[in-house]
Amino acid sequence: MQVLLGIVLALAAGLLSTRLVKLIHLPNVTGYLVAGLLIGVVNIITYKRSGTYILDVKSLSIIVDLALGFIAFSIGGEFKLTSLKKLGKSIFTITFLQSFLALVLVDVFVIVAFLCMGNLNNENAALAIILGAIATATAPAATLMVVRQYKAKGPVTDTLLPVVALDDAFGLMFFSISFAIAKALAEGAKLTVMTILVLPLAEIICSLLIGAILGALLSLATKWFKSRANRLCLMVLFVFAGVVICELFEHLQAAYNFPFGLSSLLLCMMIGAMFCNMCEQALVIMDGCERWTPPLFMLFFVLSGAELDVRNLASIGVVGVVYLVARCSGKYFGARLGAKVVHADENVTKYLGLTLFPQAGVAIGMAQMVSNKFSGNPLTNGIAVSIITIVLSATLIYELLGPVITKIALQKAGEIDESTLA
Repeated sequence: MQVLLGIVLALAAGLLSTRLVKLIHLPNVTGYLVAGLLIGVVNIITYKRSGTYILDVKSLSIIVDLALGFIAFSIGGEFKLTSLKKLGKSIFTITFLQSFLALVLVDVFVIVAFLCMGNLNNENAALAIILGAIATATAPAATLMVVRQYKAKGPVTDTLLPVVALDDAFGLMFFSISFAIAKALAEGAKLTVMTILVLPLAEIICSLLIGAILGALLSLATKWFKSRANRLCLMVLFVFAGVVICELFEHLQAAYNFPFGLSSLLLCMMIGAMFCNMCEQALVIMDGCERWTPPLFMLFFVLSGAELDVRNLASIGVVGVVYLVARCSGKYFGARLGAKVVHADENVTKYLGLTLFPQAGVAIGMAQMVSNKFSGNPLTNGIAVSIITIVLSATLIYELLGPVITKIALQKAGEIDESTLA
């Protein structure tokens, strides 16, 4: 009863929020997060009065896990080899440099901030490392919305769309390595080649390998099941299976000290990548999947917003501001450097970085993964709370300002259809 009531409340709040944000021309994800934030505030009040929550986020954690799987699966579906070959090396160079510089600047400046405040320790160093990895992610939906709304065309737009698509793949790779290092650091484990290199690489390789096997099996299975309904069920089955396998490895880690876990984000991304390259009808089939996932994603963002405890906002003020500024600087100067290296169009060099500020789904997914794995452990619980608070607060700001800045950048580059501004 409690779980069903929570789902009903989250969906109702999410739906109502879409009507409100439409009035002020903001992305739906902003409305979902604000709706969740308000539910979180009500949760605090009701818990103080009666010891119960109006919506128990922890009881709905399975929805968050499954949504993460489908977010990663949809990212993987963008990586068709024939399309990637057409992009050329320049797109890969720009994407890598803007992701990597965002990671480095956030890592460095957050650590410097803790040094200046006199409280740099293993826990805060781990927090900085994870924030750096999360900083790499960009929100394709918000960017694409602006491009479509204003019918943008030109070299900046042509570079922007593939960069945003590839960006999350680089981000997931960086996150897997950074998370393993941060976990070892926070738990006081000795930092060796094994803990900071071998085990993270084992996690990445095994996640990609198992994902590739599942993706290949999914592609083969579609030859036996022809109807749309059956193929949709197949996709759901294989994504669920990927999430379950990751949960199994997590259990092996906890119960039997297995040396490494699996990344559900990487694994499910690889299912999507392998499937879209092996199955000729993959795009049509995956389009069917996208028709039923909106309620799942709505629940994911509302629940993520509800997990943000507004009482923690003041405690992360300085670090939150540093994260915002350092990430934007990394994205801007990384894109500028990448464009110069590949001798891109002058407008690409000037304005591409300004279009890469929006951040939402994948970043929140990474934050939720940290929350799921770090919560409950006295050594890492503080990191989980800080990550959720910083990333969700930053996402609200990025989703409010990001599309506006993207529009201005494309307008300055002369790529917006002026008739759409009337």
